[in-house]
Amino acid sequence: MSHLFSPLQLRSVTLPNRIAVAPMCQYSATDGFANDWHLVHLGARATGGTGLIITEACAVEARGRISPQDLGIWRDEHVDALRNITAFISSQGSVPGIQLAHAGRKASTFRPWDERQGLVPESEGGWQVIGPSELAFSDSYATPKALDEAGIQQIIQAFVNAAQRALDAGFKLIELHAAHGYLLHSFLSPLANKRQDSYGGSFENRIRLVVELSKALRQVWPQDYPLLVRISATDWLEGGWSLEDSVKLAEVLKDEGVDLIDCSSGGILPQVKIPFAPNYQLPFAEAIKRETGIATGAVGLITEPEQADDIISQGQADLALLGRQLLREPYWPLRAAKALGRPSKALWPPQYWRAMD
Repeated sequence: MSHLFSPLQLRSVTLPNRIAVAPMCQYSATDGFANDWHLVHLGARATGGTGLIITEACAVEARGRISPQDLGIWRDEHVDALRNITAFISSQGSVPGIQLAHAGRKASTFRPWDERQGLVPESEGGWQVIGPSELAFSDSYATPKALDEAGIQQIIQAFVNAAQRALDAGFKLIELHAAHGYLLHSFLSPLANKRQDSYGGSFENRIRLVVELSKALRQVWPQDYPLLVRISATDWLEGGWSLEDSVKLAEVLKDEGVDLIDCSSGGILPQVKIPFAPNYQLPFAEAIKRETGIATGAVGLITEPEQADDIISQGQADLALLGRQLLREPYWPLRAAKALGRPSKALWPPQYWRAMD
């Protein structure tokens, strides 16, 4: 029996299998608008049999973009193009999800393949970045303006507005991006958050923004639709955010109506030594699931069908999120089904049935 191809129930939403597209920035939008690239990129993974399709980080305000070419959902006008994408994903039997994000102090940068790297100057279309404290991510990034409490409330409202637009656009699942050194993670980590008010200092204060956001989203997001949170389960640095912190946070978020913790890691500072290897982040998903009982997603160098199936069958995580492997191989779930003895017409578009033999 293949556990990877068993359904996963999250509230009223049923994922047809345990394979998800991890959010991966495409840096291909204009003024935040989705276009044909996003439709084809995400649509191809839906025709390839992936159960859950999560968009790239979708900025809840213009200054929340990593690059000027990031996808956005800060305007009502962004909705129509996203609705086209969710309609196609749903038509293929996959569940459309959106990652709501704010880049914080790592915003206003050039795309990875641009000739120039680092900060986009304001004179060339960049913008003032924000964060919990006036600490730059690195010398090639801008020093952020520290948010005051009024500014924090504006950020919360931007996420709430984005969630309402996401619902209008046809998404069935939200993932809150609190990982990889972006705004929410920078509030969590003592390496980036040096505040002395109610949003800094103690663990309870540093998690306050993520908790308040989760609570606010739960109030506007339908009760029968799932809410996920992606975290960096560790900063991989002494004195930083730790797995122990992540377990404690997961306990709190579970009580606030979060349904699954997507367990990534790192990103709070550059040039951190991370022991990259297959399943290198799996222990985080396993520990959080074991200690809290909340569902978890595993991500990080998951490339082989048997590897992903073992994660689910051994109860280490509830969902396998694939990134680069699904860039290399959009139809990976079809190959995985065959390898695991579960070839099924239900995974294949009928237009492709002739290729099953």
